[in-house]
Amino acid sequence: MTVRLATAAELPRLQDIERAAGEPFRALGMAAVADDEPPSLDLLERHRRADQVWVSVDGAGQPLAYLIHEEVDGAAHIEQVTVHPAAARRRLGSRLIDQLAVRAAADGLPALTLTTFAEVPWNAPYYARLGFRTLADAELTEGLREIRRQEGKIGLDHWPRVCMRREL
Repeated sequence: MTVRLATAAELPRLQDIERAAGEPFRALGMAAVADDEPPSLDLLERHRRADQVWVSVDGAGQPLAYLIHEEVDGAAHIEQVTVHPAAARRRLGSRLIDQLAVRAAADGLPALTLTTFAEVPWNAPYYARLGFRTLADAELTEGLREIRRQEGKIGLDHWPRVCMRREL
């Protein structure tokens, strides 16, 4: 598998990956997450133009997973990591995260951050295996607090969520 920056033509495929990846949440009683719309093409394009959308592609060059990031309070913040369920358990997500870590370190950023569901097996427990640790409330930066406020406004706080950090 190859990891590279996304192209504009691939953005609709990223939406398809997001829809497919939402379905497993339904089995956990999280239908609202499963039914959530993927990021808009406009939002994806803004991130793509800023070189903030990475894809993992198969041998034919088709995206199977993607990562969106931005800088938040001096860290590379992972907005989204999504792997198509048909491509699960191939380390695609971890390769995307590792690629971001290389880029962030080269840019002088000290860490990666993210917010995620605390009790979903492929969320916080997965990130912990990749070297992320859950942040205590006192450790949250203002940017992370704002992200959590926005998540609460759209109903994600219906399930326990955490902020996590991985030092580089």
